[in-house]
Order: sequence, then C-alpha cells, then structure tokens
Amino acid sequence: MQMKTDKRTVHDPELKKGPVTTGFTLGKFAPLHRGHQLMIETAIEENDEVIVLIYDSPEVTDVPLPVRAGWIRKLYPGVEVIEAWDGPAESGYTPEIQKMHEEHILALLGGRKITRFYSSERYGEHVSAALGAQNRQVDPGRLKVPVSGTRVRHDPYGRRGYVDPVVYRDLITKVVFLGAPSTGKTTLASYLADLHGTSWMPEYGREYWAEHQTGRRLSKEQLLEIAEGHVQREERLTEEADKFVFVDTDARTTLRFSMYYHGEALPRLHELAEAAAARYDLVFVCDTDIPYDDTWDRSGDAQRNLFQKQILADLNVRRIPYFVLRGTLEERAARVNAVLARYRKYRSLAEMLV
Repeated sequence: MQMKTDKRTVHDPELKKGPVTTGFTLGKFAPLHRGHQLMIETAIEENDEVIVLIYDSPEVTDVPLPVRAGWIRKLYPGVEVIEAWDGPAESGYTPEIQKMHEEHILALLGGRKITRFYSSERYGEHVSAALGAQNRQVDPGRLKVPVSGTRVRHDPYGRRGYVDPVVYRDLITKVVFLGAPSTGKTTLASYLADLHGTSWMPEYGREYWAEHQTGRRLSKEQLLEIAEGHVQREERLTEEADKFVFVDTDARTTLRFSMYYHGEALPRLHELAEAAAARYDLVFVCDTDIPYDDTWDRSGDAQRNLFQKQILADLNVRRIPYFVLRGTLEERAARVNAVLARYRKYRSLAEMLV
C-alpha cells in the first residue's frame, strides 16, 4: 500500500468560510506504521488543522519519544505534534482510568476546540465524548492496513512493508567498523552480514578512488563526494537490512584522508564526520595485529600504523565509545556477536556492559 509521506494540511483557513476544523489523534506510535499513517492522512484530508499527541511509553518501547515524534514531524510537516512526557501509563476501560486519560488530554490541549477525534480503537468513544468531538473511526477492523504496532515490534523486518523507510531505518542497529587500511574491515563486515542474513555497506571510497584517482590522489571535492555517496548508499542498504547493518568505514575516515592529502578538508566533510558520531549505534576498531596486505592502492605498513593512531585519537577526543577487535576473523566475529547479543538499541552502553 503506497502512502503519501510529505502531505500537509490541504485547507487554507484564510480562504475557507466558516469555522476552522481541527482533527486530533493520539498514540504511542511504537513504531509508526501504515495504519497510523492512514489515520493521520485521513485527518489531514478532512480538517484544516491536525494535532497528534504521542505518549512517552517507556514500558512499551525503547525508542525514545523524540525519535517517534520526529517521524511524524518529518513525514507530515504541517501537523502539530504534542509530546506527552508525563502521560498515564495505565490502560483499560475502567471509569477511573478513562477519567485519568481524559483529564490529561484536555490539560495538554489547553481548551482548544477539537472537531473530530481519530482512532481505530474502542477508546475513541469516551475520548471523543470528553472532547465534544465527532468519534471518527478509521479502519477499525484493520481491513485496509492489516497490521499493528505489536506485530511490527516483534518482527520489524517481516513487516517492513507496513513501515515507512524513515521509520524503518531507525529500527536497525547500525554497526560501523573503523581502522586503518588493511585491518580486515571489509572481510569482517561481509562475514557478519552473511552470518546474520542482513546487508552490509562496502567502503565506497575504495571503489571511487580506483575510478577517479590521479597520481594516487583525490581532490577535496572528490573526497566530499565519497563521504556523501557513502551515506546515500548506506541509507538504501539500511532499508534492506534485518536487525543489523554492518558498515565498512565512515566519514571520519574520509576526513582523515583529506587531512592526509591536503592538510585540510571542506567544511561539509567536517560536518559529515561530526554527524557520524551520532550516526552509528556501535563502533568497532579493527586492530593492526594482522599481516599488512601491501596492494598498489595502499601507502605502506608505516602509514597504516600512523592512521591507526589517528583514528583511535579521534574517537577518544570525540568521546565515542568503541571496541577494539583483535585476532582471527572468527575471533573478531565472536567478539562482535557477544556485544550484539547484549546490546539493546536506544539503551545505554553502560547498562549493557554491567
């Protein structure tokens, strides 16, 4: 089912005669799926303004509230999103629980008039009554979009057809391998991807360098092209991944080469290197304990050791947690898998290591 993802409210209140209509919906959106999108888009079609309230709900999902709210803001920039950090955690249909939720919703709306309340749930009846709004049920039988948040949480890969790429990419654990040339990053990323039945991102810079280098050098502009092209390909591969995506190098490595070639880098490349600090969930550094493979496109073992020192120093300066991998391919893979087995996306690394 193809859903519109950049749609804004379709009415202009200044050109419309009569009162402004306001649609309202709420949920945990854990995660946002096509059924939620159908509900939001129906509200957009039928109203001048749309408000979406989203609950924190740490008892249901590890995905932080700002991330889930960000999905809606990105996909529907004309919609107002309210983040309910202190919403009631209780669920059910007792009079006490219903009243608790109604009072919380009314307080957050601050007296704003709601024309239609959108849901596909039983609570639509009592919430719309409390709002003095029409109870607008959208696909309550899940016939148009046969999915639920619970099903997506339990099997996001199997249900990825019901999840927008903007959302799906945030459900995948992104693992990046750093290290100087000839430290086994490519071999390890490919090996782990095969082991886990998922996708991996080769180092785009090697492919680009082989095609565009002149005198074994690239310009600052070309190095920026590498960093941008790498991110674009990585985004596409993440949409195809199952649980993990394994990435061979990132913009920090490309920045290092720019400094090596030219003593400087373009501002945009610095920005991409800075953004890489928050881009990946787990960072592994492949050590130089394996024999150096002296191919024609590399600068020698001495340069490998220098680059390795610089990579580690950069991570330490940026205060980015990382794991160093040593030993055979199997030993390195076992170390990565041990970390992955304990890792939970959007949870503290410190919790994992206790």
